[in-house]
Amino acid sequence: MRLLQWFVKHWLVLSERVLLVGLAILLWAIAYPSIDQTHTFEFHWVMQVWVINLLLMIVSAGGLHLWFIRFKKQGNTLKFDPRVQGKNNSLWNFSDQVKDNMFWSLGSGVFQLTAFQVITMWMMANDYAPTVTFADNPIWFVSALVLLPIWSAFHFYWVHRLLHVPFLYKHVHALHHRNVNVGPWSGLSMHPIEHVLYLSSLCVHWIVASHPIHLIFHVIYQGPGAAMTHTGYEDLLIRDKRRLALGTFYHQLHHRYYECNYGNQEMPWDRWFGTFHNGTEEATRQTRARKKKMYQ
Repeated sequence: MRLLQWFVKHWLVLSERVLLVGLAILLWAIAYPSIDQTHTFEFHWVMQVWVINLLLMIVSAGGLHLWFIRFKKQGNTLKFDPRVQGKNNSLWNFSDQVKDNMFWSLGSGVFQLTAFQVITMWMMANDYAPTVTFADNPIWFVSALVLLPIWSAFHFYWVHRLLHVPFLYKHVHALHHRNVNVGPWSGLSMHPIEHVLYLSSLCVHWIVASHPIHLIFHVIYQGPGAAMTHTGYEDLLIRDKRRLALGTFYHQLHHRYYECNYGNQEMPWDRWFGTFHNGTEEATRQTRARKKKMYQ
């Protein structure tokens, strides 16, 4: 029943995933170059992919930032942390949290997102990566859309645990964790090495048969989708009704206490490996004890 409820919540209503799949189909049809155009690396189509990805990040993260942070259209309703974004602090590049996050997201983030996508498109065009069409296998075509976020959750948990190894945390992951009070631009704000590890989730298309729509959906899910999940708000309210799920208290606790909730609610890895924080004082004590032991 829980699996059925999860499926209904995420796929049979107007959810983040349904919107992203619709956007992926639209972009495949009218914006990104076709696979037939990507047999050889050429400047024009590579730049086309980069520009589209850049605009996607600007529109998604920028739009959410304007709505929630700049114009405060929802105030502090359903906001996890009532504080404003950081300014006048040397912790951030440019002494500004938003500008710092934009720099890493639009720089290394969009560049590496594009690189993984371009390489995968080239591999598909040259039959180095297996492909599938809806006509060939409609069941797998639809199933792959449902399974990609689950694969992403599996990949994210283990990469995230790796990034919390003290050496990698200090030199790489700490950049992302400067965002205790997250905002839309925080989602893809990472060290370049972390971008490589995080976006390597896209390499699944090199092995498992997929379609360009699957690839585009995965790209949007990993890039602009991260802006949605790091909005800092639980849901988008329209006329006082929750219309779209955004961030989760689950991941907010990770940004607050660091050594807990490494994954997300798609997969129960944190429960299985004893790193789950449920928001209680007891869980906070356990998390702090685990962190102290890690850094001894």
